[in-house]
Amino acid sequence: MFLRLVTDSFTRRPRRKIISMAALAMGMGVATAALSVSLDVGDRLAREFRSLGANLLVTPQADSLPLEIGGVDYRPANAGAYLPESDLGKLKTIFWRFNIMAFSPVLDVPVFASKSWNDQTPLQRVQLIGTWVNHEVKIPDGSTYVTGVDKTNPWWQIKQGRWFKETTSEVLVGETLAKRMGITVGSRVYVVEKPISSSLQTLTVVGILTTGGAEDDAIVAPLAVAQSFAAEPGMYRRLYVSALTKPEDAFARKDPKSMTPAEYDTWYCTPYISSIALQISEELKGTDVRVIRRVAEGEGNVLSRVRLLLWLVTAAALLAAALAVGASAAASVIERRTEIGLMKALGANSAVVGVLLAAEQLLLAIVGGSIGFGVGILLSRILGQRIFGFAPEPRLFVLLMVLGLAAFITLLGSAYPLRQASRYDPAPILRGE
Repeated sequence: MFLRLVTDSFTRRPRRKIISMAALAMGMGVATAALSVSLDVGDRLAREFRSLGANLLVTPQADSLPLEIGGVDYRPANAGAYLPESDLGKLKTIFWRFNIMAFSPVLDVPVFASKSWNDQTPLQRVQLIGTWVNHEVKIPDGSTYVTGVDKTNPWWQIKQGRWFKETTSEVLVGETLAKRMGITVGSRVYVVEKPISSSLQTLTVVGILTTGGAEDDAIVAPLAVAQSFAAEPGMYRRLYVSALTKPEDAFARKDPKSMTPAEYDTWYCTPYISSIALQISEELKGTDVRVIRRVAEGEGNVLSRVRLLLWLVTAAALLAAALAVGASAAASVIERRTEIGLMKALGANSAVVGVLLAAEQLLLAIVGGSIGFGVGILLSRILGQRIFGFAPEPRLFVLLMVLGLAAFITLLGSAYPLRQASRYDPAPILRGE
C-alpha cells in the first residue's frame, strides 16, 4: 500500500517532477563528470608530466658536500666518486618498481676535439657526455628493460640525423659546437683526453643535438665511450630517474624519523617522491638520491589546482541542484496542503506523512541521479578527450556514489518543506483556512 501511495504521488504533477529531475540531472551530471575525470586525471597528468624530464637525481654519497641554490645543483660535475653501472637493474626491484618510468646514467669527461687531425688544426676543449639511448638493462628477475636519456630528457631533440647506436663509435654534437667547429652529419671528430695524449679516438657524427642547455656545446656519446676516456669502465657519475609519483601533501612532508610505525608504513607504501627516493637509496648502496624540486613541486601544484577547480565547479552545481529541489518541494507541499490535512485527519501521524513525502523525494533522486549519471559520463568523455586527451570509462562505484549524493542533496534541499508538512494541523486546512 505504501509503495502504491508513493508511486501514485510520484506520477501526479509531472511538470513539477520534471523540473526537479532536470535540476538533479544537471547537478549529478557535473558531479559524475568531475568524479570520472578526477579519478583518472592524476595518473594521466603524471604521465604527461614525465615529458618534463627526470624528477630524481642520484649521485655518489661520497661526493663533495651538497651545494644547492634555488633548486640548482652547483657541485663539481667531475669531482668525487663513481657508481657501478651493473647495479642499475635493481631500480626495477623496489616496491614501486612499476612507477620507475625511465632512468639514464651520465658520465661527463673533459676532452679535446678537432674536426681534423694535423698540426695546423687547433684542439678545442669540450665536454664529452656519455649516456644511454635505447639501452637494454638486465633485471635481477631475468627480464630486460629498455631505457635511456631519450626517455628521461625528452627535451633533447635531434635537429638533424639520428640517435647514436651504443655499440659503435657514433656520437651527437651539440648545435652550438657544431656551428663553431663546422661539423655536419657524417663528419668525423678526433678526440683525445689530453693534447699530448696518444689515446686518439675517431668518432662519427650521426646527429646534431639541441637541448637549450649546456649540451648544445658538448659531444654526447655512448656511455662506454666516455668510460674509456675516463678510464672508469662500467662506472657513471650521476643518474637521472623519471618516476610516477603522487603529489606531496602535508603527510608526505613529515620527517619519516618522527612518524609512528603505522604512519611510516603508510608513507613507505604510498608513491610519494620522497618514499621512492628512499627505496632507491636502499637498493643502490652508497648513493645520495635527491628530488628535483622544480619538477616535482610543479607537478603537485598543477594536479592540486586542477582537482580544486573540478570540485569547486561540482560544489556549485550541487548547491544549485539542492536549491532547485528545495524550491520545487516547497511549492509541492503548499499545493498538497489539503491532501496532507486529509491524511492526518484519517489517522496518519507526522512521522508517516514525513516518510511518505521523503520516499517520494528519494524516488525522484534515483531517477534524476540515474539520468545525471548518463549525462555525466557523456560529458566526462567529451571533456576528458578534448582537454586531457583521454576518455574516462564508466565505473560502477561512481554510479553508486552519484545515486547516494543525489539522495543526500534531495533530502537536504527538501528537509525544511518536509518538516513543515509534517507539522500541519489538519483542522484549519480542512476548514479552508
